[in-house]
Amino acid sequence: MFHPNGRPLERGWVGRVDGDRVVHLAAQTLQSFFLGGGGAREHAEYALGAVTFVVPVLHPPTVRLFDGQETFAFANAAAVTGPGATIAGPARTLDLLPRVAAVIGADEQIGGFAALAEWRAAGVPAPKDRDFALVLGPFVVTPDELPGADVELSVRAGGGERLRTVSAGFDWEAARVLARAGTTLRPGDILAGPAAGRVEGLSGPVELEAAGIGVLRQTVA
Repeated sequence: MFHPNGRPLERGWVGRVDGDRVVHLAAQTLQSFFLGGGGAREHAEYALGAVTFVVPVLHPPTVRLFDGQETFAFANAAAVTGPGATIAGPARTLDLLPRVAAVIGADEQIGGFAALAEWRAAGVPAPKDRDFALVLGPFVVTPDELPGADVELSVRAGGGERLRTVSAGFDWEAARVLARAGTTLRPGDILAGPAAGRVEGLSGPVELEAAGIGVLRQTVA
């Protein structure tokens, strides 16, 4: 989802990143794009540097954060925001838990993957310590674009790298099956894999990079 620079749109437009350009597609939301079979009429093209990316899934139906292969907790879908977000939490000290997230597409299948920055407030009792910011993006890559099941994640802040790790060994299909057992998955539902570490005491500009997906930028107020 994106909008041209100088023309801010809360929801943005669905687009396809194609090299150094972004193609505007005729779909209202990513969810409707998935329901349409992943095809849409093409509109105008924009240079990559002339657009701003926004949250790929506005108002996701549900968010599940997996702590392990067979355990997950529901998170606050209203806390989901996108690239360029300003993070203000209920405590002075904020920590980042980097994750890879799957976005459900059509037919209850995984439609793509994005980076997810889960923010927590140090010293605040659960569950309010994690109820205020889930940053998703910078965009959704299709499953065939992801280089493999293991995704290298890095966190940069304060002019240096604070974490480099690999989100590895998570069975996304098994997680999808578990999530849909006894219920229905809808386009835009988010399944976030286990956190690959925790970076404490962040402030100012923060970047979460997921190899094969992109760089998710945010700022801690």
